[in-house]
Parts: sequence; C-alpha cells; structure tokens
Amino acid sequence: MAYPFSNSRDAHVDLSSQDAFSEGAPFVTFERMRREAPLEWCPQSDGGRGFWSITRHADIMALNRDTELLSSARGIRMEDQSPEEYEARKTFQETDPPQHRYFRMLVNKAFSKATISAYAPQIQAMVRDITAPAFERGEFDAVEAIARQLPMRMLAQILGVSAEDAAWLVTKGDSLISNADPDYTDHVIDKVDTEKYRLLPFRSPAALDLFDYANALLKRMDAGETIGVLSVVRQETNDGRRMSDDEFRNFFCLLVAAGNDTTRYALAAALHSLANEPALLPQLQAGGEDLYDSASDELIRWASPTSHFRRTATRDFELHGKTVRAGDKVVLWFLSGNRDAEAFVDPQRIDLTRKPNRYVAFGQGGPHVCLGMWLARLEVNLVLQELARRLKGIEQTAPHSYLRSNFIHGIKRLPVRVHRK
Repeated sequence: MAYPFSNSRDAHVDLSSQDAFSEGAPFVTFERMRREAPLEWCPQSDGGRGFWSITRHADIMALNRDTELLSSARGIRMEDQSPEEYEARKTFQETDPPQHRYFRMLVNKAFSKATISAYAPQIQAMVRDITAPAFERGEFDAVEAIARQLPMRMLAQILGVSAEDAAWLVTKGDSLISNADPDYTDHVIDKVDTEKYRLLPFRSPAALDLFDYANALLKRMDAGETIGVLSVVRQETNDGRRMSDDEFRNFFCLLVAAGNDTTRYALAAALHSLANEPALLPQLQAGGEDLYDSASDELIRWASPTSHFRRTATRDFELHGKTVRAGDKVVLWFLSGNRDAEAFVDPQRIDLTRKPNRYVAFGQGGPHVCLGMWLARLEVNLVLQELARRLKGIEQTAPHSYLRSNFIHGIKRLPVRVHRK
C-alpha cells in the first residue's frame, strides 16, 4: 500500500495556518496559485498583517537574488516582528548585502564543498553504524532510527561536542524550529502566549538553554581551546571583522536547529519515496556513482524541507498586474517552485536521473543559499548508497505523520519494514 506525500485536495488552503500543513503540503493550492494567481495576497488567520505569496519557480529565482528590492533584514519567517525583535534575533540570514557578505566570509570556509567532502569517510561509517541495527530489527520508525540519527551525529562531529550533548542540543533545536508542533515544544507558537520570549530566536524559551551552552563554548574558546567549526567561524576575516558574542549565540541556535532538521526531513522524504515507489531502489542498484548525485538532488527537490522564506519589499513594485507596497511581506514558496511544471518536466514524478535540476530547496539563486547544502546532499547520497547496498526492498507499514509547520516541511514518523539482501 502506498501512502501519499500530501493528503490535501483543497485548492484554497490558508497558507498562514500551521494546521494546513499537518497532513502534508497543500500542493493543490500551490498549483492553483501558479496557474491563476502567481502573486496572491494572503490574509493571516493569526492576526498578522498578511503577505504576498510568490509561487512560480522563475519568480522565486529572480526575486530571491534581488536583495535591493526584497530585504531579509526584517525577518525571514511569516510572523510580524518589531525592529527590536528582529535586531535581537538576527543571524546572517536576516541581513542584506554588504553586511550579509561579512557574515558569509566568517562562516563559509567551515561549510564549503571542499570542507564538507572531507567528511565523507566519517559519514559513511556513521551511516553503517546507524543502519545496521535498524536493518537487523527489520521493522522500525525510519525517521527516529535513521533520518534523525545521522544529522545528529554529524552535528556532534562538526561542533566538536559529545554524542550525549548532541542529542540534548537536537532536542532543544527541535523546540526552536518546530515551535508549532506540540510533539516538540510546550510553547506552541500559535497556541500559547510567547510574548515574554519575543526577543529570543523562534520566540522559544529553549533558546535560553542554548544561549547558556553557547556561553560556555565562548569561554572555552576565549581560553584558547579549539572547538570544531565554531573556532573557525570566530576567526577574524582579512579585514578584521569578527563575530560578536551576541551574533555567535544566535548563529549557534540557528546551526543547531536548521543544521539538523532540514537534513532530517530530506532523508525522511527519501526513505518515504523508496518505501512507496518500488522501482526506485532497483534503479539505484543498477546505476553508477553519477546516479547517486542526481538522485540526491531529485529527492531533495521532492522533499523541499524549507517551505518558504519571507522578505520585505523596500519600495513599491509591479508584478503580474498587481502592486506590492514598500513594507509589505513577500513570501517565496520553495515548496511550490519545486513542483512548477514550467521549470521541471513532470514535476509530480520522482526522476532520479533528472538533469538539470534547478530546485530551490536551499534558497539557490540568491546570496542566502543554505550553508548546509553540501552536507545535506552528501548525507542523502551516502544513505542512498547504503540502502542500495544492503537491502532487497523497503516498504511502509502504517501511515506516516507530518510536522505541524508551515515553515519546515517534513515527515516526523515513518513506520517501515526492510528486507535485507
């Protein structure tokens, strides 16, 4: 029995509602918008001031790189924020050039393709350690057993912390970025009053615990200790720029949350696809090394773990016969762009050989492309290789469940049965 990646058939879903995504992404709504209203005004059911939705791939690519027209400096999530709030919670994601370039100079080296590629042998060993006991059991939750475990162990490796600390950090990171899902936080963003936490990342009290942890790391590094990539990102650039303590704390929260969850949900979507499309695993087994590269890109396109990023218009502009006013929120729906038939042939089908594949799951095309892009691609690639090497088949045994979030799109539980070779 196949279980769909989306259950919603409503063409007019309230995109501001977290519940609208709790049974899968509203792809029917996005299809209607791309066809009829590629720039559509969306009221907010939570009392926010509303936003414009951009749903076509070409528009997303063009607007994502136009930082003069659309600013990231007033927040990248759908919620309304005061200047005090977005200054307090700011990371390099919430900056525009030239300030953004300074931040990128501080962190790019630690997450470059060359740096990440050097981790391949370690990741491959982790994949084998993680999958072997799961495969031995035969039936398991693929998210908990594989998709959550691998990014968590890599987080420990990258940060230079213990496995026990990494598990604690991931739990706190889940509370941050999954702040609309009661499975991950007691302070559900649209269910309880989070005003007292408005100056913290994601309006979450979990940030206080992460700040304390980050402060301890700062003390150790100030005393001369080298701690994973964190010591790299605190080095001075050639022009003397250095990340402040406040910037470091916010960056640390971002790294713990986004650095784990997006890869987790990309892996979950890949496992879901293999469990529900029986032809995919034999295709991987019959292909060569290049197929794993294209397959990883295709399954990340299919997953689209980051649903959207929000921008703010810096001036009035016209698009598709409508006027966006200065100060309006503009939401770029990566989920929709990755299913656009104008950009992808037969976008509702998984094509492991798809080339070119100009997906926008990591914000490609603009200066804010995800730092963890190369790591996510490598982790998906190596998991696919291990599945192809060790399994005859994989099947889903019960319905999966989705994260309650219109910001992060992902499967949080996926019961499967595997058949070993």
